[in-house]
Amino acid sequence: MADKQITIKKPVSVKGIGLHSGVEVKLTFNPAPENHGYVFQRTDLDGKPVIKALAKYVIDTSRGTSIGTNDYKVGTVEHVLSALYGSGIDNVLIEVNGPEVPILDGSARPYIEALQEAGITKQDSERQYYSIKNKISYIDKENDVEIIAYPDESLSINVLIDYDSSLLVNQYATLDNISNYTDEISKCRTYVFLHELEKLKNSDLIKGGGLENAIVLVDKEISQQELDRLADLFNKPRVKVKSQGVLNNLELYFNNEPARHKLLDLVGDLSLSGVFLKGKIIARRPGHGPNIEFVKLLSNIIKKENSRSAAPVYDPNTAPFLDINQIKKLLPHRPPFLFVDKILSSDETTVIGLKNVTMNEGYFVGHFPDMPVMPGVLQVEAMAQVGGILAMNTVPDPENYSTLFMKIDKVKFRRQVVPGDTLIFKLELTSPIRRGVVNMQGKAYVGDKIVAEAEMMAQISKIKENEL
Repeated sequence: MADKQITIKKPVSVKGIGLHSGVEVKLTFNPAPENHGYVFQRTDLDGKPVIKALAKYVIDTSRGTSIGTNDYKVGTVEHVLSALYGSGIDNVLIEVNGPEVPILDGSARPYIEALQEAGITKQDSERQYYSIKNKISYIDKENDVEIIAYPDESLSINVLIDYDSSLLVNQYATLDNISNYTDEISKCRTYVFLHELEKLKNSDLIKGGGLENAIVLVDKEISQQELDRLADLFNKPRVKVKSQGVLNNLELYFNNEPARHKLLDLVGDLSLSGVFLKGKIIARRPGHGPNIEFVKLLSNIIKKENSRSAAPVYDPNTAPFLDINQIKKLLPHRPPFLFVDKILSSDETTVIGLKNVTMNEGYFVGHFPDMPVMPGVLQVEAMAQVGGILAMNTVPDPENYSTLFMKIDKVKFRRQVVPGDTLIFKLELTSPIRRGVVNMQGKAYVGDKIVAEAEMMAQISKIKENEL
């Protein structure tokens, strides 16, 4: 059974201050229709503008992930998006009445709790997954960052962090299954090194930061006098350093909580791909900047595969929609003039067929003896035969009909087809079939490259008795 899309049952709100802006903000999750995705709305601005949570709208990754335009933005969205993605929710309208979402306790758990309060409801449309098909790598050698995705049947994430610090030399976190996100990842809080605080404050950041919403790590020796000075500078209670290098205001949930929080951030940033992923993600020293660059790379691959010009994916381990014997029941062609070996898939508007080109083809005897090249006219003929299958799918008794091509237009040949190539043909209807007239756009591929294309018009004709 395919997974159905999910939204929440009712609106639910949380309030808090923004980490960097220090502004108190109300955030409300609202149910949304199918295929809506995650959309933020600034209810405090004229016109209540909206912005989709997609990587192409990311405008800043310096101390969090911010999305928006030149006119408005929503800052530090990663924990909100991580909670949604980790909860398996597809469609939500997220209203905020300020420039940044609330930091709350510095984790995704308060958002998870709000979503649990709202409840979920399944929708009619199927969820769209993207399965990683080939290794995808993003490498930043200068900053020693690497994010790699491998094919896998479900989403799993491994994160490794290391710092030039005795406290965080190496930490490793893993999420073997996204269903474990709530228990293993969602409550892990953001963190900051004590020596970074004054610099961040002087940069007009972390106005809403405090010991209640971040783990403060002390990796260098510091006097109590200096610690008290910093507390007074931030107008916060005075605290002491624990033996493990964490200020004494909290206990860690996990020994590797910082690495788990980096994983939490990565989940939120991955949601900006706009799809649920299936694959194994391994990230070494991730951060919002590299995360978004990886997601943009991934999004471009998804866009290319979803475009009309994308080559169909052929898995030789999958049984064909039609084998050669079934094809012979639909087409009148026979060897040596049958140029379709398999039909890989077919529906009401699209058919995908395959021909293996071998040196045994009769035409290679003369075309050409010392440089065998498949004639372009036969490539078009093979494409037309695949199109004939699409046409025959529209009649109840295809054995009594044939397709006669009336026009072939805008034919282009982009590269040679030679013995050893596997030709994949994709034929799509360009308009509804009326009065037996079929208009199609055809493309032929070898690998991921288009080798030929054409526009075709055919007439579905009933076979007369004297033609049998």
